Amino acid sequence: MAKKAKSVLFSSSSPKSLLSSLSTFTSLPASPLNQTSSQSMMEETVEAAESIIKKWDPNSPSYTKIISLFSHSRKEAKEFIRCVRDLRRAMHFLVSQHSQSSKLVLAQKLMQIGMSRLEKEFFQILSSNRDQLDPESVSGQSSISSNSEFDDVMQSDDDEDEDDELKKAGESITQVEKASALVMSDLKVIAETMISCGYGKECIKSYKLIRKSIVDEGLHLLGIEKCKISRFNRTDWGVLEPMIKNWIKAAKIGVTTLFRGEKLLCDHVFSASSTIRESCFYEIANEAGINLFRLPELVANKERKPPPERIFKLMDLYTAISDLWPEIELIFHFDSVAAVKTLALSSLKKLKGSIHTCLTEFESTIQKDSSKAVVAGGGIHKLTRTTMSFISSLSEYSSVLSEILAEHPLKRNTRLLESYFTAPILEDEHNNHVISVHLAWLILVFLCKLDIKAESYGDVSLSYLFLVNNIQFVVDTVRSSHLKNLLGDDWLIKHDAKLRSYAANYETAAWANVFLSLPEKTNVTLSPEEAKTRFKRFHAAFEEAYMKQSSCVITDVKLRDELKVSIAKKLVPEYREFYEKYLPTLRQERNIEMLVRFKPDNLENYLSDLFHGTPILSCSSSSSSCISLGCVRN
Repeated sequence: MAKKAKSVLFSSSSPKSLLSSLSTFTSLPASPLNQTSSQSMMEETVEAAESIIKKWDPNSPSYTKIISLFSHSRKEAKEFIRCVRDLRRAMHFLVSQHSQSSKLVLAQKLMQIGMSRLEKEFFQILSSNRDQLDPESVSGQSSISSNSEFDDVMQSDDDEDEDDELKKAGESITQVEKASALVMSDLKVIAETMISCGYGKECIKSYKLIRKSIVDEGLHLLGIEKCKISRFNRTDWGVLEPMIKNWIKAAKIGVTTLFRGEKLLCDHVFSASSTIRESCFYEIANEAGINLFRLPELVANKERKPPPERIFKLMDLYTAISDLWPEIELIFHFDSVAAVKTLALSSLKKLKGSIHTCLTEFESTIQKDSSKAVVAGGGIHKLTRTTMSFISSLSEYSSVLSEILAEHPLKRNTRLLESYFTAPILEDEHNNHVISVHLAWLILVFLCKLDIKAESYGDVSLSYLFLVNNIQFVVDTVRSSHLKNLLGDDWLIKHDAKLRSYAANYETAAWANVFLSLPEKTNVTLSPEEAKTRFKRFHAAFEEAYMKQSSCVITDVKLRDELKVSIAKKLVPEYREFYEKYLPTLRQERNIEMLVRFKPDNLENYLSDLFHGTPILSCSSSSSSCISLGCVRN
């Protein structure tokens, strides 16, 4: 079809071919001539045309030395167009009825002069009105009338001022668009007149040449250049990222403004012939369109298994093309430019594949992480931060991912997932369900990896604290991002409960010996010696736990305070009761300050220093070198 579009045949400008073509062209609107008029009337029409046409013939003595007929006088331009069209009708009559008429040769000569003048006018309007014909001006028009002010060239010759003509050309459009509409109207009437007279080839040649240069220049200014595959494949991703970012902006302007404007202009100027419209648009836009959509395909083909972090740029490209697709279909609907649509579709398909691969690789990266290094103090693991940042960012592309995952589901342990997650009811239930389930699965895969990493700690309490910190980070990330909408409140409630459970397990594992060092509540009263032993046991257990837990860290302030309060509520009242009950029995003991080293009121102060990751390295027998926040005194 492309060859067909490019090989549109137009009548030659020679007199012989012109005569043969006159019998086949359909008349365009002009002043009505009586088809039964006599030969003399037709010959008078030729004579009348002579003075008007020769006025604009550079070789004629009566030549008016004005650069442009259309910019000089709209009224004379109308008269010239009417004259040429009437001349064509007269020639048609003479050829069919009086082929030996002496006026036919004159008519042929006048037609060639007229076409030469219009060809120059057409070229001049195209080349000197780039601002009015730039794609932005054309594409921004709210409406483009298919009617021309020249359609009424046979109406009364009453003078019409410029404002009236502008009003007619720019009806229903804004003031800013009127100049553009008027220029487009001029091009259209010249093109229709030349094509109807068999001189379409000359007209179209100028149009293709000038408009193609404008489109090519426009893409160049947008930063779009031809991509060589070999050079592209050697380009580092760090260089490609800004190229992709620029391409996304350029593609939107290129499609919605540059190509759309060019298509509107082409359709308007050559509205009389779909074949010519297709031929012109092919020559102007096909190569440029292919150059524009080459980059996304090259990006998608660059690596067989792209690293997971590249998924976001790939999804940006996919989204950009998807958003532009309705416009692409409308603009490049001709068969001759189908290659542009095909390339855009191919880019979408390959980008889908690359995005799908990135998702698979991301899950595999989590599962394959085998680092044994532990985070000091049970803090937040680097893998937790990077994984949740990645998953949170994925949630912002839920529409793209839903589309891809719906077409190509990823393999997963369905039974495990169903026991873990129930997707919430959302507005776009089908699409959002797909992405909700997948993101929940990714988090589950990661939480399983966290469980494995927790086992690397030699201390059970640190394992639980590690889980507390990292699950808190996961929950906070979900709550503060689009993940909350996708995973739902039930997911948050479930994981908050799991978090509290791990926190309780930490308390038990870390402070159980301290709690057990105090005597159980019974009716039996301890002897002074037994009380002394209990005080020593409590002090030793507390110091050991305190020194160990002082190196621990809880990054979330609220959770940190809650855990301190929870420990204090369990410990301080029990110790206070024991302290107040048995301290009086030990008043006679020497070095009571060393025996009973902590007041109940000070225990909360000791606990307030916990979970900041500042360990106490040693503890001597003196209260000042240990936990010196208050001693027992006589």
